[in-house]
Amino acid sequence: MHADLLPLLKQHFGYSEFRSGQHAVIEAALAGQDSFVLMPTGGGKSLCYQLPALLLPQVTIVVSPLMSLMKDQVDALKANGIAAEFVNSSLSREQVLQVFARLRQGTLKLLYVAPERLLQPQFLDRLQDVGVSLFAIDEAHCISQWGHDFRPDYMALALLKQRFASVPVMALTATADSATRQDILQQLNLQQPYVHLGSFDRPNIRYTVQEKFRPTEQLISYLQQQDGASGIVYCSSRRKVDELTEQLKQRGFNAAAYHAGLSSDERNQVQDAFKRDDYQLIVATVAFGMGVNKSNIRFVVHFELPRTIEAYYQETGRAGRDGVPAEAMLLFDPADIGRMKRWLDNEENQQRAEVTWQRFLAMAAFAEAQTCRRQVLLNYFGEARQTRCGNCDICLQPPQQFNATELAQKALSCVYRVGQSFGMHHVIEVLRGGHSQKITELGHDKLSTWGLGKDLSHDYWLSILRQLIHFGLLQQDITAHSVLKLQPAARPVLRGETELMLAVPRLQSVKREPERRAVQKYDRLLFARLKALRKRIAERDDVPPFVVFSDASLIDMCQQLPTDKASLLAVSGVGQTKLARYGADFLDEIADYLAADASSAAGG
Repeated sequence: MHADLLPLLKQHFGYSEFRSGQHAVIEAALAGQDSFVLMPTGGGKSLCYQLPALLLPQVTIVVSPLMSLMKDQVDALKANGIAAEFVNSSLSREQVLQVFARLRQGTLKLLYVAPERLLQPQFLDRLQDVGVSLFAIDEAHCISQWGHDFRPDYMALALLKQRFASVPVMALTATADSATRQDILQQLNLQQPYVHLGSFDRPNIRYTVQEKFRPTEQLISYLQQQDGASGIVYCSSRRKVDELTEQLKQRGFNAAAYHAGLSSDERNQVQDAFKRDDYQLIVATVAFGMGVNKSNIRFVVHFELPRTIEAYYQETGRAGRDGVPAEAMLLFDPADIGRMKRWLDNEENQQRAEVTWQRFLAMAAFAEAQTCRRQVLLNYFGEARQTRCGNCDICLQPPQQFNATELAQKALSCVYRVGQSFGMHHVIEVLRGGHSQKITELGHDKLSTWGLGKDLSHDYWLSILRQLIHFGLLQQDITAHSVLKLQPAARPVLRGETELMLAVPRLQSVKREPERRAVQKYDRLLFARLKALRKRIAERDDVPPFVVFSDASLIDMCQQLPTDKASLLAVSGVGQTKLARYGADFLDEIADYLAADASSAAGG
């Protein structure tokens, strides 16, 4: 191991050891070797180029797709005492010239740029004049036509190997299947690269899927359990984002909307306020994406089914980047599958439509799975996993099966009696003995199946009917207002020739198990005080709170209760620069808390 690596790791980043894979990638970069790095979000990708940049003689150029992402990373590096800057359109001409002056003087260790800026001929000429030690291409899946976030600007990065043949290139991504990985290596023309394929597993994230019944109320119930923690709610349309944001505000949640229909200034204001913990919740379309560099997001909710597992994985990965327990909750309506099929039927490029459909079916299979969610995810990415994770809804509360033959016969008979001409909600109303004007006018209150299921709730029957569709006994005719049609597989069940086992409908969310979720035990009152102090310091220094210290560092402080600089330096994430900058404030806060606690105990 390079002798300076561990001291630099502790001094600037506050860590005493490397995470899995980091050290080998760093050594490859220092040896001048190209590399491809696949690590999950929160796995420590950025350290793979930030640390060697401190030891390399010339500047490290980091290609990043979003301005806000650059600013956050540069703010965090500066807070760690590292000479870093960015160049993009948010800077004035004067500011850009100041960065270039530092580049010429050789005082910059890292410079962040967008691909469009990097590939300007004048910029490339300037870099050749000053010399480059390493190119790090973040979000490298953007270069691939198979990637889920393809960006044409990234394609031209192949030029780097032509202009800077001897400079190593490091390509980094959190999500890339086999086809995307091969495309990245080929497009960038990486020469005998060191390849690190990290695990896709994010063990600190709990995956939960809830069947949709009353989605807004289900969401509100879930959010009320979150104790004011930071979270994102993803919706599929701008209209739904605006509607849901308004509903949540009316219910007292500190929420803001984010989508491409807002102006650039509005989007930036919302994102900055969220990063500074001024908003608890962002309700967003997928436009709220890669620029989210906020380590203390505790949960991500998908209000509708995402289109691909890659997108789902990337979006849920925004929770728990600090390694502290986090949650990913998906609200799933099987009718989303039919809606997607109708949308793709209008796609002109049938080859693209077929690929999109297959990827969507994989996402739907994840939502409908009765096996460990994490196994489904990891197996999709080619990471075979046979053991259950113990931290998803299926593992925590395995679905219970019951003999549903009699219920199925009632439901199937009712579909037959109404002439196979009505949708789920009408069938349920008949089963439950409804007296609506429509039922009375049609004479459906005279049917033999009317009221046969009045002892069960609407949502219970909805789950049963969805399962009958899933098992192929019923079909929703999406060409005719989703009316229910009997299928051949329904006959033996109706005749009593075969038994049918279904899952007991899960009408409430999985019970939260605080002791299992909170892997770390720590003083919650002290944590709240340290969070408040962090917020005050962040506002004073004009940086997001997580740049001061991550939640993981605050939790470690609550566990270790440091009383002097030496013991504070032993806390994860506390390096020499942050010790000098913030140490006294946090030591005073901890000492005040402990003194008040001791006084209270003595008085008691």
